[in-house]
Amino acid sequence: MALGTVTASYELRFDTGRVCLDLLATAHPEERLDSAAVLRAWIRGSGLVPQDTTLAHADTSWLVAFRELRGQLAPLVRDRPAPGVAAYDLALARVNELARAAPPAPRAVPGEDGTLVRRLDGPPGRAALLAAVARDAVDLLTDPVARASLRQCEGDNCPIVYVDTSRGRRRRWCSSEVCGNRERVARHRRRAALART
Repeated sequence: MALGTVTASYELRFDTGRVCLDLLATAHPEERLDSAAVLRAWIRGSGLVPQDTTLAHADTSWLVAFRELRGQLAPLVRDRPAPGVAAYDLALARVNELARAAPPAPRAVPGEDGTLVRRLDGPPGRAALLAAVARDAVDLLTDPVARASLRQCEGDNCPIVYVDTSRGRRRRWCSSEVCGNRERVARHRRRAALART
């Protein structure tokens, strides 16, 4: 099944530890945000809105805006050059600009069984959701503990950056099930090849 036709949760990754990093992960191994439908699934899956939030108004202009934000996040998180580098400064200015909008306002309302559930006042706007992701990036970039916990996946050709919250800070892969499993299979094949020779 093509990534653009199915929006199952296994196709979209939410294992980096931050919403802004999950957005970055949508470009690997290829473009995952290839339709407004997939973007709507990503917005729900990331927790930016409650699962039952109506997002029918999210169109291709939203897709362009979220991809643009993702492009601005990459040099801030992956490359991490010192301020004063033009690409870094421009990306930081754009993320700060997007973060200025008010994020969606949540409310606690009684659910069908009487327990409180999270709802939004109305359908969230594009600027509000972009602001939520940009604010997460600002929080990440300005938190020295979180910054120190950023790791690049050790998987072959995997550019995913994640927050390592594991005990002992020994996490090596963005996902043990994805890159970790590939590494274990490759190691097994190398041992098997050596045993045959």
